[in-house]
Amino acid sequence: LLWRGPVKVYPFVSSFQPQTNMTFLQTIRPLVPFLPTVQSPKGKISLDYKVQCTLFAALLVCVMSNLPLYGIVRESSPSDPFYHMRVILASNRGTLMELGVSPIVSAGMVLQLLVGSRMMYFNQNAAEDRILFQAAEKICGILFTFACATAYVVSGMYGPLSAIGTGNAALIVLQLTGAGVVLLMLDELVQKYGIGSGLNVFIAVHICETIVWSALSTTTVTTASGTEMEE
Repeated sequence: LLWRGPVKVYPFVSSFQPQTNMTFLQTIRPLVPFLPTVQSPKGKISLDYKVQCTLFAALLVCVMSNLPLYGIVRESSPSDPFYHMRVILASNRGTLMELGVSPIVSAGMVLQLLVGSRMMYFNQNAAEDRILFQAAEKICGILFTFACATAYVVSGMYGPLSAIGTGNAALIVLQLTGAGVVLLMLDELVQKYGIGSGLNVFIAVHICETIVWSALSTTTVTTASGTEMEE
């Protein structure tokens, strides 16, 4: 049997979504003008220009993945617990791309989970909500990057705090956070002026870079079976 009677809506259900929206998305409205952003294109973009922007962003990411961090103590932590994950995270140890895309991806996944579970109200058809949601993704991405950078330094990834000093520790956190902000901007640049998703492009470029450098590398490592070439 099909129920054709009126549907009863409970008062707390109808008031839940606007209240959540007011307590989260609306609270970040004053921060939107201060967030770094890439201006949207005003007209149609040619394919050549899209390719140029994509290549520029990919080249800049490659440069960042080879710029070493200032203030780290390499000898104090020879092992790399994230060695097998760095390829898919576009990460390179001891460089500005130490964190890779993991904080940005994690921030987006958390917000999508909140929206999917209806713990945060988000109307995709409203232009204002889309702008505020993009701003929330940037804020969460920056906060996640800062938290991960602080955790790396405190956990001794770059050496004990007594060895690197408080000043160098703060500089390392600032370098990683700044690199995360630049990565956010490059991702937005590729999305608006380039081809595809910026994060996917960065991961693909990092995989290609790793394959090329590993194939041409002459670095040797000592294993249980003897000295071998690095792969």
